[in-house]
Amino acid sequence: MKLATAQLHGRTFIGLIMEEDKILDIQRAEKKLFEMATAPQSMIECIEMGEKFINHLKQLELWVKKSDETESYLYSISEVKWLAPVLYPRKNIFCVGKNYREHAMELGSEADIPEDVMLFSKAPTTVIGHEETIDPHLHLTKELDYEGELAVIIGKKGKMISEEEAMDYVYGYTILNDITARDLQSRHKQFLLGKSLDTSCPMGPYIVHKSAMEDPYALNVITKVNGDVRQNGHTKDMIFSIEKVISTISQGTTLEPGDIIATGTPAGVGKGFKPPKYLMPGDVVEISIDGLGTLTNKIGE
Repeated sequence: MKLATAQLHGRTFIGLIMEEDKILDIQRAEKKLFEMATAPQSMIECIEMGEKFINHLKQLELWVKKSDETESYLYSISEVKWLAPVLYPRKNIFCVGKNYREHAMELGSEADIPEDVMLFSKAPTTVIGHEETIDPHLHLTKELDYEGELAVIIGKKGKMISEEEAMDYVYGYTILNDITARDLQSRHKQFLLGKSLDTSCPMGPYIVHKSAMEDPYALNVITKVNGDVRQNGHTKDMIFSIEKVISTISQGTTLEPGDIIATGTPAGVGKGFKPPKYLMPGDVVEISIDGLGTLTNKIGE
């Protein structure tokens, strides 16, 4: 099951991807079929409903497939504007640093491979959606970089979560690009400013519910810049598992529905090349992850 936040004719809605080229406007389908809308208007509210919402969508999907009148609530994907699935995160995005051995080494040496989960965050104002434009912030940085990542969406509130229970707190998965200003990182001796420029967290195109993800450790992560493959990694190579990351964060920090965790990036970032291959105005970045589609964004000019 794939859930998106999208916009059509200026109206923002929560959509269910029905086929490769169709998206269902959930609230309008409810009004047409049941004469009332019960679905929330934001993705976080949908996530908070848990399995009740997923079961409702399954029933709605069956009704739609039987209906002969779908024009008013089933749209072509080419008609809509994609927004970030979690449009307004309630808190900073949690990010795991150096969670792939080869990536840690390309930015340093074997000594840089972490022994404990390394965490930083990105401000909520960084978030944009599929096909939206990344601001290059040319007045601030000359070293804008990409990082293709699998992101986990938290489904329910929890604290002091054990690794054994951690997957019970996962709602689904999406793609995230951890855009980074490397020179700001170096200058300020910390990650927040270099990671938190506006538009520096593209995510999407949609959330895949965990019931449709057989194994999150069996996914290829491929990043292309202008069609050139830069990253070709695999989630099985994570140093710290999703379970470990969730458990580590939650020992002293409450996780809530809609929280986003970026699980780290494989080798092949721009800074790792000699000479570095940083992003330039007009560049197009495409990140593909098995079962999650492709997240595409252009660097503004």
